[in-house]
Amino acid sequence: MYDIQSRWKLEGNILRYYGLRNQPDMFKNTVKLTKKQKAIIEKLPCDLTTDEIRVLKNLIGVQIVKSESKRVIPSGLDDAKFCKTCIANDFIIPGIEFDAEGRCPICQSADKTKNLKSIVPIMNTFPRSKKSRFDVAVFYTGGKDSTYLLYYLSKVLKLRVLALTWEIPYMSECAKKSIENAKQSLDSVEFINRKISNDDLKKIYKKLYSLSENTCACPSLAYVLFYPELVANKVPYFVAGNEPAQLLGLYFNHMAPQIAYTFPQNRALNFLLNVGRVLTLHPPLKKGQFHTLATMKQLAYGDSKIKNLVGYSNELVYNVCEAIKEVPNILTPLKRAIRISSRTGNIPAFVQVDFDEICGGVYEWRKIKETIIRECGWVAPEECDKGLHTSCKIEKCKEHSQFVRFYHMRSTMIPFSALEIAIASRSNNLSGAEALTELKSTLGFSLIEIPECAIMREYIEQ
Repeated sequence: MYDIQSRWKLEGNILRYYGLRNQPDMFKNTVKLTKKQKAIIEKLPCDLTTDEIRVLKNLIGVQIVKSESKRVIPSGLDDAKFCKTCIANDFIIPGIEFDAEGRCPICQSADKTKNLKSIVPIMNTFPRSKKSRFDVAVFYTGGKDSTYLLYYLSKVLKLRVLALTWEIPYMSECAKKSIENAKQSLDSVEFINRKISNDDLKKIYKKLYSLSENTCACPSLAYVLFYPELVANKVPYFVAGNEPAQLLGLYFNHMAPQIAYTFPQNRALNFLLNVGRVLTLHPPLKKGQFHTLATMKQLAYGDSKIKNLVGYSNELVYNVCEAIKEVPNILTPLKRAIRISSRTGNIPAFVQVDFDEICGGVYEWRKIKETIIRECGWVAPEECDKGLHTSCKIEKCKEHSQFVRFYHMRSTMIPFSALEIAIASRSNNLSGAEALTELKSTLGFSLIEIPECAIMREYIEQ
């Protein structure tokens, strides 16, 4: 008897894979079927005739297997198969494959991806601005990464920093305390807080929950709120605070191709882009400004059709863009700021600090926490082992919803935290033992709904 191999799913006239395949087939997740192949596959599981096997010959052994060869997907960590060199396993990433040496595709790709650091330009030092009161701006959440970035820019580089905080209803108590302590510790930082009215936020969250099964809109909605502020203050740089594991996770989630990581250094592409700007009487773009406009235009006007056509859509951002449409007036200041900044060239450059490089080679979570506790008064979460996403009460809910949707093949998006914890353990940002402890005690990988999910529903149903 034959059946469709686990994690392959018949969708129309294609078979789609929900998982992470071995190299070199890592992103070959769809197979287009002929009418005859589709008709046969629709009958499975069943015995196949010699003629039917001939029709399916290119699929037999991979997509179509004997029933006894069908993989069993574990229902918990205790039954999971782990990668030999990182914490990746086939529970948190169901459908992940392993090579003959027991390595997952993330570790198989180590050499290939070692230079994929950021999809926005990397800058570790910044000039003093002559046109603004601020040298740089940061979206500040009170979490581990944004606090370290704030410390590095203000205390190490001694820059004038504008820290932008969106007050979400789920902000953790430790994040609130960290923000207040940072205000006392960092003298060269000016802090701005913004809060969306509950009526408007509930409209956005309800729509987002219907699409994503969670209400996480960070950092996209924060960009909507603060871009006009950056333009008005003529801030030259907006610095992202994503750690290396988060940035590389976009590649493994098939949301950013390799060329996206090299575009900032591609002189030919940037030249052609600026020729178009000049011909339309717009000033040429400096490093990072294209990324700013692309990000803000996506939020203001929706996802790029070209990006979706070539298969690099970002489900997270798309769903947030759809949810924001519930309150269209919130986009009016953003659209105005985009027009003004594009016409004048007063565009804050979207750049990234290389956390590994500024830390001497490895952004080691334990040492980072020690530094920001000492220098900024950072307050760690109650779950002291937690290193991923330390500023929000619903992070577990987001992880849980992403995991459940992917596990049951309702979404092609691999849970972000699953990729990030695997990449971080591979890159020695934390040890294997620390990664396993965090995986078991602080992350939301559970097939049973976790208690924190009630926090989201309570807010949007009030």
